[in-house]
Amino acid sequence: MNKSKIKFAFITALVVTSYISFTVVSVNLGFGKYFLFIWFRSWFIAWLLAVPSLLFIAPLIRKKIKNK
Repeated sequence: MNKSKIKFAFITALVVTSYISFTVVSVNLGFGKYFLFIWFRSWFIAWLLAVPSLLFIAPLIRKKIKNK
């Protein structure tokens, strides 16, 4: 796995999980006193799940789609 694929996974995960977690937390909880803490915690958990998915699962899916 080359460095550009790793960078791409980290940056993509950062961007996508940021706006999705922001939207979900704000819709479900609103902008209360602990919004930033809850959002950051939610974002971090999502990011930890997204990076391995982009690094390991996405290539498998890409390979399966290519072979069809």
